[in-house]
Amino acid sequence: MKTIKLENKSIIPSKIVCVGRNYVEHIKELNNEIPENMVLFNKPNSAISDKLYYFNEYTRFEGEICFLIQNKQISAIGFGFDLTKKDIQEYLKQKGLPWERAKAFDNSAVFSEFVKFKGDLSTIEMKLYMNNKLQQHATYELMIYKPNEILKEILTFMDLEDGDIIMSGTPKGVSFYNKTDKFKSEIYLNNKLILQKEWKVL
Repeated sequence: MKTIKLENKSIIPSKIVCVGRNYVEHIKELNNEIPENMVLFNKPNSAISDKLYYFNEYTRFEGEICFLIQNKQISAIGFGFDLTKKDIQEYLKQKGLPWERAKAFDNSAVFSEFVKFKGDLSTIEMKLYMNNKLQQHATYELMIYKPNEILKEILTFMDLEDGDIIMSGTPKGVSFYNKTDKFKSEIYLNNKLILQKEWKVL
């Protein structure tokens, strides 16, 4: 089973629950409709990676604030890439088929380490730099569904085990990438940097 790091301790998530269409500007950039209800889908444990791989010219990155669950509560914060094979996803959407082939493939959930957290999430902020340029910026205010609302909704129909991860959706700025690209992610609370991670595409 794949693992993630919580302050240098290995954790095995049983699953990753992802929120789709949680930022209005991202919905607009992809010409999607604002959903009436929360859009949720899963990635399996086999999707987890700490390395960012290049797959093909149609694979898109989506940077996200992520939450680690313990005792059915948010206990830690991390950064994650939700990788998406856009060409496959568009075909599946047109046919009304599930997204797993486009979203749940091996190494499609790329995570930083996680840091423990207690307190108020309303000041959370994420920045993602691509080749030293700010590419994506997420804040609590920009989320349609806030973290605790997401958690509550998931628990209405699906159990969350210790170590499971919630990916809270991506803001505008998603893009394709290639092997020469470099990324740096930053997570802030109360304007204080609590997590930073750099990737070079492999």
